[in-house]
Amino acid sequence: MEMISEPSKKIPIIAETEVLVVGGGPAGISAALSAARAGADVMIVERYGCFGGVITQTMIGTIAWYRYAKTVDAGGIGLEFETRSKTMDASIDIMGNIKNKELTRALEQEGLMVDGKSTYEVLDTELFKYVVDELIQEAGIRPLLHCSVVQVIMDEDVIKGVITESKSGRQAILAKRIIDATGDADIAYHAGAPFKKSPKNELMEVTVNFGCSGINIGKFLMYVYLNRSKFGDWGETSGKEEEFFTTYLTDPFKKAQEAGEIPQDITIESYWGCYTDAGEINSFNGIHMNGIDPTDVWDLTKAEIEGRRRVLMAINALKKYTPGFKKARLRTIGASLGTRESRKITGVYNITESDVRNEARFEDTIGICPEFIDGHGVAIMPTTGRYFHVPYGIIVPQKVENLLVVGRAVAGDKISHAATRQIVCCTVTGQGAGVAAAVSIEDKTTCRLVDITKVQKILEKQGVRIK
Repeated sequence: MEMISEPSKKIPIIAETEVLVVGGGPAGISAALSAARAGADVMIVERYGCFGGVITQTMIGTIAWYRYAKTVDAGGIGLEFETRSKTMDASIDIMGNIKNKELTRALEQEGLMVDGKSTYEVLDTELFKYVVDELIQEAGIRPLLHCSVVQVIMDEDVIKGVITESKSGRQAILAKRIIDATGDADIAYHAGAPFKKSPKNELMEVTVNFGCSGINIGKFLMYVYLNRSKFGDWGETSGKEEEFFTTYLTDPFKKAQEAGEIPQDITIESYWGCYTDAGEINSFNGIHMNGIDPTDVWDLTKAEIEGRRRVLMAINALKKYTPGFKKARLRTIGASLGTRESRKITGVYNITESDVRNEARFEDTIGICPEFIDGHGVAIMPTTGRYFHVPYGIIVPQKVENLLVVGRAVAGDKISHAATRQIVCCTVTGQGAGVAAAVSIEDKTTCRLVDITKVQKILEKQGVRIK
């Protein structure tokens, strides 16, 4: 690759803070809120024009779809997303609107409904933008949108700040602690922290999500009831989930492929999200593409354009082969590609498949996560109350001080990633990091040497179940 030299110049410092969170997705929001509530001065930087990450950009409002009647959750800020959204009329009880008595009875037997109500709230992904604005402002956090972090400021092995690029130019932010919530471990990468990334042909798929309007919901739900999909149709389960209901939808796309309307080398398999009385289904998680590296801008560009092309194929198939979709129209396409896997740090501890499958317990736990694995052909739902501890060590990178990494970039192996990448776990690692950063500042120690028992006590006060 041909290189040029960029002339050096002085960069203005636009802000100084105690805790800087880079990335405003579920993990970053949780980190910022928990640090501020623990007494730290906090700033959060986001590259897009709203907070929410995968929730608002990719339209994933089903953040707790894993929850059954016997599921044991960590609580904390992840649960607060649901409860706060509900009080602000920014969530939908998707299953509470089902009028089909037989389907309702089946969902109650499986534990997805209790007393006619679903076990989770679906977030209204548009209104959630406002919900997060309110949460951040109430906590006294300084927000900065439309701003990308492109480099770090280091003093030997200690991170001191970041360099940003925005409409205002190239600027610097200094911070005592930095939390990398970019999803791709961008800050850790620039700081020189060890990481690993699978070859792109082994990475989990990326997704372009879409929504539809003009649907006859009654006809569609009857079709769903008569053609009920099960977890066993999708992949490997632990056995107990084999017959459980899922919104997995394949038949219309297979018919379109058989008719030559979708190429043979393109597979479309969709999971549909919440619906409204206005004839809308807000999110189809249906356009999955492999062989894309989320840290390669050329791959991202290719996937966005190809994904939108496939969205139109999917809608045409739905209109032609799915009851209730005859008058359906495209409503929305996700504002950003949904990504599942790229860089993962090498941590003080690297969580394993055995840990997440066998209820691992850790002395440095910062929260619990239900036994919920979704990825690499494995689907295990937390229906029996089993859970594992989330250890602090997976968010602490090697070789770089006062940096914590949260969300889907935490340290672990292939199958454990299918658990830790989930929003429920991202909020746990985010909240743990925020409290740890605040405690380390108060105690004048590093994030690596922070008093974990003090962190745990504050997390419990913040409503997190840690054991």
